[in-house]
Amino acid sequence: MEPLQKNARIAGFLYLLVVLAGPFVLLYVPGKLYVAGDAAATVARILEHEALYRAHIVVGLVSQLAFLATVFALYFLLRGVHRGLAGAMVLLILLVAPLAFLAVANELATLTFARGAGFLAVFDEPQRAALVTLLLQFDRQGVYVSELFWGLWLLPLGLLVFRSGFLPRFLGVWLFANGLAYVAMSFTGLLAPEHHDALLRVATPVLFGEVALMLWLLLVGARARPRRGAAPPPAPAP
Repeated sequence: MEPLQKNARIAGFLYLLVVLAGPFVLLYVPGKLYVAGDAAATVARILEHEALYRAHIVVGLVSQLAFLATVFALYFLLRGVHRGLAGAMVLLILLVAPLAFLAVANELATLTFARGAGFLAVFDEPQRAALVTLLLQFDRQGVYVSELFWGLWLLPLGLLVFRSGFLPRFLGVWLFANGLAYVAMSFTGLLAPEHHDALLRVATPVLFGEVALMLWLLLVGARARPRRGAAPPPAPAP
């Protein structure tokens, strides 16, 4: 397998791990455990399904590590297109990575408050429930900040894919639009959070740009296009 094709398949496989973890971390577990407006019920569900909550933490941590590996794999795949854009792509993710790992630590703290063992015995149950709600809200606010960087890193990635010559240009356009959508969602969440979910529903088709890139890398890979004006390959001898 050619190095270009090998790098594309590695990036696609790592991206697949991130994509598979997303629904579990972002949709299934929050939907099962978090009760909007009812702190006591949320705490009760977390304690009732503690194993699921811990699995959510572990899967989230592994997916963050896989995402970092994906970004570096994309860097090695695309740095020959434009090293500056490839470096900017990596830098933007490294800037937001501490926030992602802080969110994992915050989830562990949430579980500690929910259990209320040891030194937390000084807090009564409603107080602990309120603290758990505060930590969960901190996570949600952190997502608004993360969305800004989720969008910004896709802008150089989209340009790199568009210019690459070995990936289809429509993917580059899709990724660029995907990035703009995340940026819009971030500012909406920060300035008018009541409209964030509505914008998410509208923007959902655009947000599948990363999934499209992952599938292309995994199933098709990278195919270098012949340069214009290049001589055709010689015909085989009769």
